[in-house]
Amino acid sequence: MTPSPRLFSILRQGPYLIASVHTALDDSQLVRFQQDLVERIGADRAGGVVIDVAALDVLDSFGTRTLRDIAEMARLRGAVTVVVGIQPDVAFAMVELGMDTGTVITALDLEEGLEELDARLDAPRVPGP
Repeated sequence: MTPSPRLFSILRQGPYLIASVHTALDDSQLVRFQQDLVERIGADRAGGVVIDVAALDVLDSFGTRTLRDIAEMARLRGAVTVVVGIQPDVAFAMVELGMDTGTVITALDLEEGLEELDARLDAPRVPGP
């Protein structure tokens, strides 16, 4: 029996969590992602969260609202959230459909997302090897 692929992962990097969505998630999977991530923020005492959606070629209104909700829940738990990796076609479609990310902070990629957290939290990262 082949194990099913992971739909998302949540990894800790210093004071931050990096949550990567690996494939399109249905509504119930998005809710599970939201629950898991908000729980990990408290358990890991994370000061920042990067949500990487680069693997998504579609982001519907429920997904957009869920990202906004995650960012607000994270804020209420003391963490700053940055969404990274929104593909050009996805960004175009979101604007054309009038979908709003609200006050969610976005960045081009993971590196810029981490730099954004460092700047907002005044916590420079130590460069890796």
